[in-house]
Amino acid sequence: MGKLTANEVKANLGKPGTYQDGDGLFLKVDRRGGASWTVRVQHQGKRRDIGLGSASLVTLANARAKAADARRAIRDQGRDIVAERREAKAAGVTFREAAFALYEVNKGQWSEGKHGAQWLATLETYAFPSLGDKPTAAITAADIIAAVTPIWIERPETGRRVRQRICATLDYAHARGWRPTEAPARSLAAGKGLPRQKPGGHHAAMPYADLPAFLTRLRASGGVWGRLALEFTILTAARSGEVRGARWSEIDMEAALWTVPAERMKARREHIVPLSAQALTVLKSAAAVRLAGTELIFPGPGGDTMSDMTMRKVLSRAKEPFTVHGFRSSFRDWVAEKTDFPREVAEAALAHTNPNAVEAAYQRGSMVEKRSALMAKWGTYCCGSST
Repeated sequence: MGKLTANEVKANLGKPGTYQDGDGLFLKVDRRGGASWTVRVQHQGKRRDIGLGSASLVTLANARAKAADARRAIRDQGRDIVAERREAKAAGVTFREAAFALYEVNKGQWSEGKHGAQWLATLETYAFPSLGDKPTAAITAADIIAAVTPIWIERPETGRRVRQRICATLDYAHARGWRPTEAPARSLAAGKGLPRQKPGGHHAAMPYADLPAFLTRLRASGGVWGRLALEFTILTAARSGEVRGARWSEIDMEAALWTVPAERMKARREHIVPLSAQALTVLKSAAAVRLAGTELIFPGPGGDTMSDMTMRKVLSRAKEPFTVHGFRSSFRDWVAEKTDFPREVAEAALAHTNPNAVEAAYQRGSMVEKRSALMAKWGTYCCGSST
């Protein structure tokens, strides 16, 4: 028999405190006037509090009935009511909601405000029409392929960006528990279900199969700084600006590490780049012709920072219809199709931001060794190996 009466409940709604009814059911009134029903149960030896609704909407009799139902479900059926509710809530988070949540997490880290606006704009244009209202838990590789296919060939770079941003959103949803643990987003790379792109677009990428022969030709071509900078860019999978601003003080030849300071990184975080034997060879070649009076590894005329056009001209002289930035895509495709390295290792090598703050903190200390192995394999591949 319950201890409370309907009149007592009504009288206590304005009095902050906790009022026991018996059998684990209690009414809780907070200092702001909110009142709710909760039933306390035991599940697998652990105490669990299950909310039964607002006291303004659920009567005492209904609260008792709900509490009895919850106790029966746990005692007789072995169900975890709290987990079921959490999963039901997660199942309702749409792709659009997850994308805006990820945007809010990242917007303070992007170096340019326009990048965040472009990030959302591409999803609004190409992903939201088909994926926006879908629960993140229900999105499959086939859904990603269907969203990206219309622009994959016609606008290659946009297609790659949209695919990456869709997968980043699903990664974030998985980290937040909005996708089932048995279906991580990394299984949705969806690249193998899309046709091979032809060279073209703003950041056209050289097929990774052509890289060894290209680097052989590159080393035999004329020029010094632009050629060395381009080769180093390819071997480190770095961004052009990071390489053009690289300084000798950032290099630890003995440890084979390049530490790029936060102010020169897109995400405004320090980035450690493991250097392969092939990348170290490029640095030794640059050191042999080092200019006095500058700390820059790959200086422009007079020791100033190299222009972003310099490496482009190297590609133009080689009659290659690709872009410098596109070599990062070449690297990413090679990792996905020719190695067994996990997706997160490749993303860390590219200095892409991990939306999961806990994982990101862990990876900062644990990924260097794995990335060292990856970059060593990449250097070997680029310099002529068929593996």
